[in-house]
Amino acid sequence: MASEPVNVNEFQELARQALPKMYYDFYTGGAEDQHTLKENVAAFRRIMLRPRVLVDVSRIDMSTTILGYNISAPIMIAPTAMHQLAHPEGEVATARAAAACNTIMILSNMSTCTVEEVASSCNAVRFFQLYVLKRRDISAQIVHRVEKNGYKAIVLTVDTPRLGRREADIKNRMVAPQLRNFEGLLSTEVDTDKGSNLEALIKGIYDTSLSWEDIGWLKSITNLPILIKGVLTHENARKAVEVGVAGIVVSNHGARQLDYTPATISVLEEVVHAVGGRVPVLFDGGVRRGTDVFKALALGAQAVLVGRPVVYGLAANGERGVRRVIEMLKDEFELTMALSGCPSVKDITRSHVTTTEFDKPRSML
Repeated sequence: MASEPVNVNEFQELARQALPKMYYDFYTGGAEDQHTLKENVAAFRRIMLRPRVLVDVSRIDMSTTILGYNISAPIMIAPTAMHQLAHPEGEVATARAAAACNTIMILSNMSTCTVEEVASSCNAVRFFQLYVLKRRDISAQIVHRVEKNGYKAIVLTVDTPRLGRREADIKNRMVAPQLRNFEGLLSTEVDTDKGSNLEALIKGIYDTSLSWEDIGWLKSITNLPILIKGVLTHENARKAVEVGVAGIVVSNHGARQLDYTPATISVLEEVVHAVGGRVPVLFDGGVRRGTDVFKALALGAQAVLVGRPVVYGLAANGERGVRRVIEMLKDEFELTMALSGCPSVKDITRSHVTTTEFDKPRSML
């Protein structure tokens, strides 16, 4: 009998054993040389912790709020596509795990379970990730369904006018399943003999003309708060605040879009400073340890989103696997807070980390 995983990284091997190669490669792969894919994780290792001692840590409070909604820890579930490729229960299992862990799941626009199925599966706060289609009327219909079914925010992904070059998917001739949110609205079946079926699908349906002006269009069709996901620069962060978004997600799409963009943790502080506290900043990319959560919060994130590890947990053991992934990260984060002398999330500050091995603390005697 195989031993139970003792950390989140060990779920990846379990997922590899459970999944067909095509699907495993789809979930694990990045764009082109996968430089950014490696950097998203490696960059965390270059950030060191500066703990405080002789602090009363007999009680640790990890709880926080996102857009006014309480969650048990600043660890949310990122939008990732097509969960039924990982497990038959798909996004429904992931949603139940999120509810059990008292956190927020962001359901992918490219989910294999419908917004209605996920909404009815459990009572929980959840957000919806949106891609804007060439057929704006279909995007509007989906937004209305999301609002009707109790989702609390729209997370607009803005870094995907076209799909990044994911060479494993091209080699495997990746075949996308029917995306059920589009049933009766749009055919997602593509017949191609030139590589990734998914790449051909995205090229056919995504709106490459999407621009800043279209934030106004989206705001006009929904009363839900709108966050934008895919910001990596202070220029875009300032523009996002100007157009009235309710939040920003610092993300390079899990390194699946444009290779040789910086690791997200390396640009988080730039975005936080540009925003200046006017809207919450969430963080996405490379989180594998509770120490990573702590580092992201120290650099200004309000919460982190976890993507691939959730899918690995789902592939390994369904809802229970997802719960274990989130619980492991929460346990590690709580321990990091205690050992760093931070009884609550608000006690985590920039002075608790140093971003290079040779950085001097900001105030030295």
